[in-house]
Amino acid sequence: MQPLDERQIQVGVLGATGTVGQRFIVLLAEHPFFVIRALGASARSAGKTYAKAVNWKQTSPIPTIVRDTIVNECTPDQFAECSVIFSGLDADAAGDIEKAFRDADHAVFSNAKNYRRDPLVPLIVPLANPGHLNMVHQQRSLHSPPLQKGFIVTNANCSTTAYVVPLAALEKSFGPIESCIVTTMQAISGGGYPGVPSLDIMDNIIPYISGEEEKIEWETLKILGGITEADDGTKTFDMHAKNPLRISASCNRVPVIDGHTECVSVRFKRRPPPSPQQVREAMAAYTPDIQAVGCPSAPRHAIFVHEEVDRPQPRLDRYYQNGAGVSVGRVRQCAVLDVKFVVLANNVSIGAATSSILNAELAVMKGYVNY
Repeated sequence: MQPLDERQIQVGVLGATGTVGQRFIVLLAEHPFFVIRALGASARSAGKTYAKAVNWKQTSPIPTIVRDTIVNECTPDQFAECSVIFSGLDADAAGDIEKAFRDADHAVFSNAKNYRRDPLVPLIVPLANPGHLNMVHQQRSLHSPPLQKGFIVTNANCSTTAYVVPLAALEKSFGPIESCIVTTMQAISGGGYPGVPSLDIMDNIIPYISGEEEKIEWETLKILGGITEADDGTKTFDMHAKNPLRISASCNRVPVIDGHTECVSVRFKRRPPPSPQQVREAMAAYTPDIQAVGCPSAPRHAIFVHEEVDRPQPRLDRYYQNGAGVSVGRVRQCAVLDVKFVVLANNVSIGAATSSILNAELAVMKGYVNY
C-alpha cells in the first residue's frame, strides 16, 4: 500500500448541487488524498458546468477544482474511475442509485437514510462505533454475485450523531446506559434548502420534525449495540439487546442556521452511578479508534467539555475544530435519572458530510477501499 502522503484516491460526489453535496465539495477540495474526479446530480443539472448548475450556499467560494467540472447524471458508468463515492442524495432518490453504484463495485459512503436499517449495512458514527466497519466483509460476501470492492456504509441522522458520541464515551468508561431522555433544538439547515418557510420559523419553535424522534430512538441502538456471531459465522447487529436501552426523544426545529443543541439525561446500569465530575473527565479523555489510526479529518477532541455555565452555544461553538467534534457542557446531577448535560454538534459537518469522509478515511486505513 502506498504511503499516506503519496495516495491519490479518485472520488465522486452524488447529489453534488444539494446542501450536503456542497459541504462534501468544500471538505474534499483540500483533502490530503481524496481527489474529486466526478460530480453527479439530477438530469436537469447534467451537462452543465458545476458553477452554472449549483445554487451555492456555502460561506466560501466554489472551489476552483470543481467550478468548470461538467455535472453528470448519477449513473455508475459516469464514475468508472472513482474508487469512492460520497452520496449527498435526498432519500427519495438515494435508494436505487446507491444500490446501483454498490452493484457496480463502488465503495459508497451515504448520508441518506435508505440503508440505515439494512441488516448488512454498517450505520457508523465515526466518533462512536468505527468497529462496525467490519460488517463490510459479510455485506460483500452475501451479495449476489459476491462483490470484490463494492459496499454501502451509512452515517447516522444528524440529531442522532450529536448525542450518541458522548453516550459512547460514557458506556466505554462506566458500562451500559439503561435509559436516556433527549430533547433536541435543531437548526434549520438540517431540513435542507430551501427548508422551513421563514414565516414558520422566525420568532418561533416548531415542536415536530417528521420521523426524527423515531430515527434517534432506533439508530442509537444499532450504533451503540454490538455485533454477534452465530454458529454458522453469520454476524448480526445486536441492537443493544444484552443490556436493553430505553430512549425517549423529543425533537424541535429552532431559528438557528447551523448547529443542533440537545439536552440529555441518562441513567446508568451501574450503581452507584458515576458522579458528574467523573462523567466530565471520561468525556474529555475519550479517544475513539478514528483518532488512533490517524484519519486526517478527525478532530483533536472527539468531545470538548466546556466549563462555562452558558456553553456550548451554536453561534460560538459550531465551527470549533471545523465542526468535526462535539461540544458538551452543563454536566450535572439529574434529579430523575443520574446525570444530565447539553451537547452541540455541527449538523452539516460531523452530522453529515464530515462523518461520511471520516468513514471513508477509516475504510482506506483499514484496507477496505481498493484503489
